[in-house]
Amino acid sequence: MIRPCLLAVAVSLCFNAMAEDAATVVVTGARFDAEPALAPIGATIISADEIRRAGVSDVNAAIRKIGGVYGRQSLDGSPDFSLDLRGFGTNSSQNMVVVVDGVRRSENELLNPVLSAIPIDSVERIEILRGGASVLYGDGATAGVINIVTRRPGQYSSRGSVFVEGGQFNAGELRVSGAQAWDGFAADASIGHQRTDNYRDNNDFKQTQFSGGAQWYANQFDRAGFRYEGARQDTRLAGSLNEAQYNANPRQTLTPNDHGSLDSDRLTVFGQYRLFGHDVAADLSYRKKTVESTYFFGGTPSAATYDSKQWQFSPRVRKLGAINGMVNELVAGFDFAKWERTTSAAYSAADADQKSRAIYLRDELRFDPSHEGRISAGVRREIFDKDYADPLAFAAYDAKQALNAWELQASYMPLAQVTVFGKLGQSYRVATADEDSYTPVFNRALKAQQSHDAELGLSYANAAQKVTARVFRHNLTDEIFFDPTANPFGGANTNLDPTRRQGFELDAEQRINAAWAVNAHYQHVRAEFREGVNDGKEMVLVPKNTVSARLSWTGQGQSADVGAQWVDKQRYGSDFSNTCAGEMPSYTTLDARYARSFGQWEWALSGQNLTDKNYFSQAFSCKGGIYPSNGRQLKLSARYAF
Repeated sequence: MIRPCLLAVAVSLCFNAMAEDAATVVVTGARFDAEPALAPIGATIISADEIRRAGVSDVNAAIRKIGGVYGRQSLDGSPDFSLDLRGFGTNSSQNMVVVVDGVRRSENELLNPVLSAIPIDSVERIEILRGGASVLYGDGATAGVINIVTRRPGQYSSRGSVFVEGGQFNAGELRVSGAQAWDGFAADASIGHQRTDNYRDNNDFKQTQFSGGAQWYANQFDRAGFRYEGARQDTRLAGSLNEAQYNANPRQTLTPNDHGSLDSDRLTVFGQYRLFGHDVAADLSYRKKTVESTYFFGGTPSAATYDSKQWQFSPRVRKLGAINGMVNELVAGFDFAKWERTTSAAYSAADADQKSRAIYLRDELRFDPSHEGRISAGVRREIFDKDYADPLAFAAYDAKQALNAWELQASYMPLAQVTVFGKLGQSYRVATADEDSYTPVFNRALKAQQSHDAELGLSYANAAQKVTARVFRHNLTDEIFFDPTANPFGGANTNLDPTRRQGFELDAEQRINAAWAVNAHYQHVRAEFREGVNDGKEMVLVPKNTVSARLSWTGQGQSADVGAQWVDKQRYGSDFSNTCAGEMPSYTTLDARYARSFGQWEWALSGQNLTDKNYFSQAFSCKGGIYPSNGRQLKLSARYAF
């Protein structure tokens, strides 16, 4: 079940648990392996059991449906919805960081992380850490971090599964995965293919993915290994509609020939070792990606190819010790990244690259064990070097930006089962290469965005129920956003006047009995300008309120799961002055799944948007630029585990 991780344990107990079962080891907020009870203060955890019971087929859906994170329909027909922590609208993906087994997936592009390529059967847990986290994760971690932890096969164990699914809109999926561990060595592999015509015309999507890796280990901590991940996507691009077209037929397309593709390959080498009482770890990752698109204007095709490469190297060290009998964890590390991209199109021959180097230090003290006290502080310094040149547009710039982040966190249990926690800090993000290539001032990169973050929370937990409430505020300066009024030729990416995100979050769950459980998530956020010509105006594409709830039942060889989500109305994407004669309407969706097991087989029937609600979560102009969301879809699946 979902659980806010607010409990600290003694280090000796942590290491004893690790020695008993290496499969419980996870990467925590300190970017090191630890027992799950040492997860970040105030984090929300999605377990593998919850993922299986809900029957979600990809990581993105698990974060939305189980974790209660608001998501917007993807523009390209893929299952990689745009995830939005704390109301950052169209730039939500650039204001949070996605990490898989400690390796950053968020990059210097205006693209969502491709989470659909991560085999869902390989996921052990998902940590959702809301709020500023730039000290450990750097650029873009203002709204929070989503850390995905994959399974590690235990010693002398094996597992495997075959999954097949079919449904409406010509949807189909096949996944085969397996893992084997021996004495000191483990390997796993997964391959899958999925396709769907989707709800709209000219919105077909196909993807083939492969993931595999191996690791060598001497004990519960010392290990080294590698992992390769590859994905191949082909998609048809349905484009947007205006309000009249949407009301007449939300399934139609005005761009019947537009299409695109994405090929991605990633290789990661990792290792960690305990040396002279210090834990030393490092990750080295290389990613190559090719994105192609073809759009038709007046019957004439316009094609573009983007080839990008990225290197990441993250060495770090941790010292666990004691100060006056209190447990102390000191973490220090470096993050190095190099990203480069070439563009080949009739309108652009741009070469862009970005290098960054960072150093960070974080210390956490665990005191008063009877009240499970924790306090931590951290700082980070990161320097970015950007270069851009496009001879076709006579454009070029060379920019350097140096940024600082800091944080203070604490949690304490003043009463049995009641925990109070809080956080103060400063976070930042820099403009992506896409944003810097189209700015109000020709050949001038945008200023870095900075945010002062504050959060206060209260949690109550016992064996049957858990409730966590948080209030938060992010005061942003130079927020990076697309402003349709920034120039007379259709807008530009710009630094906005000062803005703010503030609100309230509530997570609740109740174990009714051995068979029944319910959980719910509520978020209220006010996103608005706090200075300038739009002072007091609401930010666009941010619903004030979102609510999601799930009811689960588990019986003898059976399970059922029903979920509902309500999303409040929101401003259209261009309505900075709040003068559009209307807002995007609110909507409610319902999904459900029933599964029955027969030995090693599990058969399931699932449905999305069961009421067949017509709605949309993406609209970029006043009553226009609408991307309709999917209608009702039923699917039947079978899974064989061995």
